Amino acid sequence: LYEAMIIPCADFMVEFRDSETGLPKPSWNLWEDRLGVHTFTCATVVAGLRASANFARLFGENERADGYENAADEIVTAMSEQLYSGDLGRFLRSLQSNGNDTFTPDATLDASLFAVFYFGCFDVADPMVEDTMKAVESKLTNMTDFGGVARFENDGYMRVSDKVTGNSWFICTLWLAEYYIAKATSKADLARPLEIIRWTHDRALPSGILAEQVNPLTGEELSVSPLTWSHSTFVATV
Repeated sequence: LYEAMIIPCADFMVEFRDSETGLPKPSWNLWEDRLGVHTFTCATVVAGLRASANFARLFGENERADGYENAADEIVTAMSEQLYSGDLGRFLRSLQSNGNDTFTPDATLDASLFAVFYFGCFDVADPMVEDTMKAVESKLTNMTDFGGVARFENDGYMRVSDKVTGNSWFICTLWLAEYYIAKATSKADLARPLEIIRWTHDRALPSGILAEQVNPLTGEELSVSPLTWSHSTFVATV
């Protein structure tokens, strides 16, 4: 398994990078709707390379492990230089591909930016993380009776009303809980994530099934139901 799957995948991640920036080359994002160099993807690559390095050390291949760890560290450094906006005081969603080896910074707030701490790229207490997550919570939380966090600004996918920036997604709302859990230093600090866990529970169907989205105006389920991603994120958060 190690030689057949882990090494080829890790070697690919090391090599599939831009020689100038050190970041992964363009790919499709987790929402499958745009091509570019995404902050979320970069964070997952870092996690994958570090996990691969751990496997390599278990098998006594320290030189290979060092190579994977160095590549991961290079990506983290590049993220802070290429994907963090000093002007905005937060991470960018991506460097959007223009299709001709040029890129446009995409400053759209996206709930997936939680990845910068979740996958261990930056400490949860890092001001870059704190300011990013404050912006995500402020701009993407639907201030309605039924609440929840949208995927990203002006998400038009099945959006029920232009009065909200997008429908509420279970996974995105739970990612906010993950942030509060990660930064908690006392039992009292867990009150906010517990509130989100209860919010999720209260919006499940009577069978316990979770849909993909929640109508922020009525609290009704929307889109695919059940959605494994919603359930697995709930389990992980709990």
